[in-house]
This record gives sequence, structure tokens and C-alpha cells, in this order.
Amino acid sequence: MKWLWISVLTVVLDQLTKYFAEAELLLHKPVAVIPGFFNFTLMYNRGAAFSFLSDAGGWQRILFTGLSTVISIFLLFWLKQLSNDEEQKHNHILQIAITLILGGAIGNLIDRALTGEVVDFIQLYYSSYYFPAFNIADSAITVGAGLLILDMIMETRRSRND
Repeated sequence: MKWLWISVLTVVLDQLTKYFAEAELLLHKPVAVIPGFFNFTLMYNRGAAFSFLSDAGGWQRILFTGLSTVISIFLLFWLKQLSNDEEQKHNHILQIAITLILGGAIGNLIDRALTGEVVDFIQLYYSSYYFPAFNIADSAITVGAGLLILDMIMETRRSRND
């Protein structure tokens, strides 16, 4: 559980940046950070990744809030189990991955529980192709998932060598 501070830091950074995005940006009005590539643009997402189910009529708020809560509880138990497991206790990549995903899940859960929608404000694009807007929580989940994949690859190689 020594890595739990990463989850806390992720939630704090996520919520602070969303607060500033709402205070300083106008809805759907891009502010160029790196012209031709990166904007800050305030948007709201009532759905899941890539606005999945965003037009579902409201029931998705309950579904995604419940799902995020269950996933967060599962991740906390998994992290606790790892810290008590002698073989996995020193697997820092796995523990950091879990804490990043946990922090991201909680960051978006807070938005969803309070308002029914997630604040997104980071927009990447090239020419006329725009990647869906995202936030710090989404970034933490993505990096955490990447670290989980890396850990699985490393574990597979370790198993082959044993």
C-alpha cells in the first residue's frame, strides 16, 4: 500500500485541473497550447470512453458510477493483496499501474457522482483529425493500463526463464 500516494496525487491533480478548466475555458472554444497539435478545450462527457453511451438518456450515470465504484474497490483489494504477497511485494510496476488506474477511476467517479458527466479538456489533433478530448484521470488510466501490459510481458518472460 506504499504506492497509494500516487492515487491520491492523481485524484488531486485531476480535480484541480478540471476546476481550472471549467473556470478558465469556454465550452468548445479551443485555446492553442501547441498550434497544429494540442489545445485546451472544455468539453463534457456523459458516457464512457470516446463518449460511449453519452446519449443514453441518463441511466448510464448510475451504470458508470456503480461500475467505477466496484472497480475502485477491486483495485484497492488487489493492491492490499499485493502488499501482503511476498512474491509480488516488490513488483513496483504492477503496484504503480494499479494505483494510477485507481486514481484515474476515482477522479472520473467524483465527476460522474456529482454532476453525471466527466470534464474533459485536453485535445490532441493533427490536421483535421481530432482525438477525443480527455483529462488527467483518463491519462492515468491509460498509463496504468500500459504498465499492466508491460508487467504481463515481463512476467511471461520471467516464467519462460524459470
